[in-house]
Amino acid sequence: MPHVSLPGGQPGIIGLLAAFRASERPLNDLANAVMHGPSTLTAAERELIAAFVSRGNECEFCCNSHAAAARHLYGPRAALVDAVLADPAAADLDDEMRALLAIAAKVRRDGRLVTADDVRRARDAGADDRAIHDTVLIAAMFSMFNRYVDGLATVAPADPAVYDEIGARIATKGYGSQFRTPAPGGTP
Repeated sequence: MPHVSLPGGQPGIIGLLAAFRASERPLNDLANAVMHGPSTLTAAERELIAAFVSRGNECEFCCNSHAAAARHLYGPRAALVDAVLADPAAADLDDEMRALLAIAAKVRRDGRLVTADDVRRARDAGADDRAIHDTVLIAAMFSMFNRYVDGLATVAPADPAVYDEIGARIATKGYGSQFRTPAPGGTP
């Protein structure tokens, strides 16, 4: 049971943003800028990093939602998402993504763990400044989102179809008001 009242039992961050509208726009704007704005990482790679970080933080709602988004974005390569979440060391990743996930894993625990050697490995594998920056920001941002969702004990649906629907919306529409129900009186 959530620690705060959420409209209509909406799950995860969707319920929190619907209940606390003052934080909705800035958080969605941040997510859209980082996850769907200009980057040298694809949207699929960014969603994979988000799911990977959320798995490490044991945030069921965020991991499942962003894994579903990554699957939609990867299309025929969707199985890669589950492989990374099961065992990133054995997943069929290129060296650049492997190095970026290693950085994300460190940021998830403590940003100060990222070393010059970690960054050098990513650069040697082809990552540019933007990819390294975006990886660190995604890992930090999703660690915050994970703590927000779990710290308020939000609902994490058991039905995989719910996450598939959320993932499809993220993949096609980004982050925003399409997730929330109208406020009392019918205005979103």
